[in-house]
Amino acid sequence: MMTFDEIDILLSEEVSRTIEARLTEDPLRIALDRHVPHAALVATQVKYLQRARTKLPSYYAARCLLPSLSFEQASSERTAAHKGYSGRLCVDLTCGLGVDSFFLSKRFERVIAVERDPVLARLAEINFSRLGAMNIQVMNGSAEEFLAADPGLQADLVYADPDRRNADGRKLVCVADCSPDMTLLMPWLRAVAPRIVVKLSPLFDVEEAFRVFGPRAAVEVVSWGGECKEVLVECGEAVGEATIRATALLPQGEYSVAYPYEDSRRILDSPCSASIEKASGQDTVRRPDEFRWLVVPDVAWAKARIARRYYTEKGLYILSDGAFALADSLPESLPGRVFEIELAGPFVPKRWRKELKTRGIRQLNILKRDFPLAASAVAKALGIREGGERCAAFLRTSGGLWMLLLK
Repeated sequence: MMTFDEIDILLSEEVSRTIEARLTEDPLRIALDRHVPHAALVATQVKYLQRARTKLPSYYAARCLLPSLSFEQASSERTAAHKGYSGRLCVDLTCGLGVDSFFLSKRFERVIAVERDPVLARLAEINFSRLGAMNIQVMNGSAEEFLAADPGLQADLVYADPDRRNADGRKLVCVADCSPDMTLLMPWLRAVAPRIVVKLSPLFDVEEAFRVFGPRAAVEVVSWGGECKEVLVECGEAVGEATIRATALLPQGEYSVAYPYEDSRRILDSPCSASIEKASGQDTVRRPDEFRWLVVPDVAWAKARIARRYYTEKGLYILSDGAFALADSLPESLPGRVFEIELAGPFVPKRWRKELKTRGIRQLNILKRDFPLAASAVAKALGIREGGERCAAFLRTSGGLWMLLLK
């Protein structure tokens, strides 16, 4: 963790010039260069500024100070910009590096950013100044201390991204184990703002979110670059109907769909697989080798457990667990990865090993979920290596195990 003395060093003119001059160099070489003043500090800043060019371009452009752990845990600018809340006053109870506070400040007249760590609070003040975000007030203290100090506080939004690591650095998922414990603060916060938004671990289950925060909540699963980035839970008086939403952040914009929770919960994707289904929900006798296209649902749809409902509504056939969808014609404008099927058949390793050898295929990316063999075991059975440009999907249906070689 960075110290106050290190902050002062980084703010010095000499070190600032050195960082700027070596911004394109290898951080490791900088760290080993005895002629560089405060080489380790300079190398660390160069390393994270280089990474910030894609994850936090505004922070890179402003040459913000970037402590390593906070950088790793921070939201990307793409996901932070997605949070479209607006109003007069926003309170961010867990400032950290301040990326969410910074983007919320673009939509709110004023933001109060609460940070319990004094060093991070100082860094946030410096960075907000460099970013030109003059409507953010940084308060050093815990969320509990801040709320107790102003019992009459009224805001439009309270936002929190609880610390999901314990003192030993182990990742936490349970809300009550994180800091602050939002389950204890929630009654307090409902008196402060009509809208409360909590960012949870990407591993958090959507059903558990409703159990923890109550049936009157809106849960959104957000993906970016094919990865689940955050699970957002909105609660408070401003929430109308309880919903489950899946959102894919794309280079050209956003793709999002929501279903009422009470309606969706009856058909949430089950963890077990069975037959291939279409929109009617009736089992079909069609086999995977009768289709031309395979769709791997976007991770947000899978995580929100609405893939089965969504893709069948679009006319695709899908496994009951929502792992893969199949189509006769090329699906257009759907979230997820689309592959043309080159060859499909029952998973008989001896036959497939011969087929792959005939085709000169020695390496495959293995796509699977709810398949009885690990990817390494599949590769071994087929006599291939994992990786490469070609892909194959491995399915379990009521008719048995299948392999689909994809173009």
